Amino acid sequence: MTERGTDEAVVVAGHLMVDPDARDDYLAGCIDVVRQARETSGCLDFAISADVLDPGRVNVYERWVSRAAVEAFRGSGPSDDQGAALLWASVAEYVVAAERFLT
Repeated sequence: MTERGTDEAVVVAGHLMVDPDARDDYLAGCIDVVRQARETSGCLDFAISADVLDPGRVNVYERWVSRAAVEAFRGSGPSDDQGAALLWASVAEYVVAAERFLT
């Protein structure tokens, strides 16, 4: 028997707040992270993007086959430069109970 939460798919979602004047630089610094994540075994989707309404908001969306896949990729978190650029963050991990395709 496996521990609950270890084999279910995981979604990581939320947003970050950065200085609006620095958002483009912040996003440029995320390109390699997005590329690495998408090439990682167990990654189904990974996006870090500019919000269309709020110039200081960066949206985060990740979808993984399991928590183990997330943890294997995660490492130590954002770089020091990226972490220093954050004014505020609200990102959470969700265990997927069911999935229904819409397309």
